[in-house]
Amino acid sequence: MLVFAGAGSLLWYALPDSVLVVLPYWVSRAALRYHKAGPLEIAVIVVATLGVSVPFYLATHSLTTAFGSALGMLALSLAAINRRNRETQLEELEVSLARKQAALEEHGRAAALAERARIARDVHDVLAHSLAGLSLNLQGARLMLVRDGASAEAIDQVTRAQGLAADGLAEARRAVAALREDSVPDERALADLVTAYRLEAGVAASFEVIGTARELPAEVMSALYRTLQEALANTRKHAVGAPVVVTLSYGDVVRLTVVDRPGRRPDRAAAGGYGLLGMRERAELLGGSLAAGPTADGWSVELKVPG
Repeated sequence: MLVFAGAGSLLWYALPDSVLVVLPYWVSRAALRYHKAGPLEIAVIVVATLGVSVPFYLATHSLTTAFGSALGMLALSLAAINRRNRETQLEELEVSLARKQAALEEHGRAAALAERARIARDVHDVLAHSLAGLSLNLQGARLMLVRDGASAEAIDQVTRAQGLAADGLAEARRAVAALREDSVPDERALADLVTAYRLEAGVAASFEVIGTARELPAEVMSALYRTLQEALANTRKHAVGAPVVVTLSYGDVVRLTVVDRPGRRPDRAAAGGYGLLGMRERAELLGGSLAAGPTADGWSVELKVPG
């Protein structure tokens, strides 16, 4: 910071007046860009520049001229600070929009996965079952034809029909498997995340369901899964080796609580960063809320969503 002030002072004394008018602006801009200075630091730079340079300036200029030049330079420095603040706000807005866009895309993806799961259920429950029944009936018909001494042509026709039914059943099962490859997570998927954490960290980790379980919309299950995934990732990073208690409660709202004990140190109380913001925005898109912070038991993340 003193380097910027000193450089500004020397240049002010050495350069002509036309350049001096805009000098603090560029000194401030350089400090903001390369030194990552804040508004207070910039004010110190400007005051230091003025304080060192004004005595030299007064030696050859009147007090009125020096005072006017100083005000002009101060105004330009404030303009530099204001411009940098606007740039920072724009950057933060871009990051926020990107997070919300990602959350909306995930919401749409969850809806698409839910539709795929519905189609898979319909194919399995209707088409696959019908083809399985048809194949069994054709097999029985072929055996009856053989028993009754029917013609070889009739037996061959029934055999081919049975083969077509069996092929159709196999194709239906493959289609169901393909539709379910990237299916919507369920309670078992949540339990699997906790199990994976327990095996990886080598510590106690439990998953408990409270209340009567019910089928939840795909976007809600996706939010529960992503929140648990992010919460466990934060525990791995900020509370290494901490036991974890995960609770999924069904009531008027669906509540997911993740507590790591003994929690994380106070200097890590704000841990989470964009991950925590992403969880909160995902909850708000569903009309829910997310809270995270220290508790008597440790560090807690609680997601509440309608369901």
